[in-house]
Amino acid sequence: MNYKNYIRRHPVSSYFQITFAISWLGAFIIAAPKLFRGQPIPKMDGILMFPIMLAGPVGASIILTSFTEGKSGLRNIWTRMGKWKVPVRWYIPVLILPPCLIMLVLFFLKNFISPAFTANSFYFGFLFGVPAGFFEEIGWTGYALPKMRQKLNFVQAGVTLGLFWGLWHLPVIDFLGAASPHGKYLFLFFLAFTGILTAMRVLIAWVYSNTGSILLAQLMHAVSTGSLAMLGPAPLSPGKETLWYASYAVLLWITVLIIVTIRSRKKTDAH
Repeated sequence: MNYKNYIRRHPVSSYFQITFAISWLGAFIIAAPKLFRGQPIPKMDGILMFPIMLAGPVGASIILTSFTEGKSGLRNIWTRMGKWKVPVRWYIPVLILPPCLIMLVLFFLKNFISPAFTANSFYFGFLFGVPAGFFEEIGWTGYALPKMRQKLNFVQAGVTLGLFWGLWHLPVIDFLGAASPHGKYLFLFFLAFTGILTAMRVLIAWVYSNTGSILLAQLMHAVSTGSLAMLGPAPLSPGKETLWYASYAVLLWITVLIIVTIRSRKKTDAH
């Protein structure tokens, strides 16, 4: 009973605690043999960490929902995952924004900085976004975001959730992107990567707040991750990869600012 009361009083912190515990423990189990022998973690082990980590967000959502809301809560998550009948205009930012903004950034960098920033065409890479989008959003959007929206607006909730989302990737951060390992650029790459995720999380929160659809959040996450894997130029030096990730983060935040500004003006006009 004490646990149930704690979860009801602190649903968001409970979610983060369980998510990080499951995901980071899973990543540690994969990396432990090499760590204990003082050996570097090979790329393949780093890649294997990620599907294990996916159990964290979805597991925490199911555990906490079952514990506090029972079968009705789980049915509610399932209903929101199947909510595809929303106005068509909401599918446009979900499906179009990530690849278009990535192409715009790479077009600018290619023409003004270096031909090395030519967009890739690794079409199979798009599939990498499917499991990430499907499983993670059952937790981030299915459980955490609605709880946070009870006290915060979508920007505040998105930024907070996005920062934790970026931190959640910490065990695998050096294995992401095409320039792994990132060497002396690792911290800057992590900041740029977190900047992308935080802005994208605000956009996902914006879509969800207007549609109530976990499905659209899953699609936007999948398209975002898949577009990065498919279009990201390779090979790149760690410095160049950090530059393009940082540039993409800036453009995403400009997009967020435009959306928030337009939304605020519409509210003002309505009054």
